[in-house]
Amino acid sequence: MFDYTVKTDQTVEAVVEKLKTTLKEEEFGVLWDFNLSETLEEKGQAIDGDYRILEVCNPKEAKKVITAHREGGSFLPCKLAVFTKDGATHVGMPKPTKLIELIEDESLQTVARDVETRLTRAIDQAV
Repeated sequence: MFDYTVKTDQTVEAVVEKLKTTLKEEEFGVLWDFNLSETLEEKGQAIDGDYRILEVCNPKEAKKVITAHREGGSFLPCKLAVFTKDGATHVGMPKPTKLIELIEDESLQTVARDVETRLTRAIDQAV
């Protein structure tokens, strides 16, 4: 699987607020909280349910990636999606370990594993 996604009975808003706290505990900041469903509705393309995308970053880890491979910045910042599907709230992210494989630089796998572990823990603690 390219992603890590879990389901919860909490609302999208409640999960987003909890994520902001658990991400901070893992040394990630929320750079952007994008309400995709609201934006699509404004553009006449409404979707069913809520859909939020959080762009998050740990500056120390981001520096490691772009120092080793400038092109790695294409994967930054990390994205977390919080959305409703089939009557439940889901929280997920593309796995950093899967994305970094595209660069084909084994030295970055350690960074990606650490980031993935910390983001997974933040998601699990929020749900």
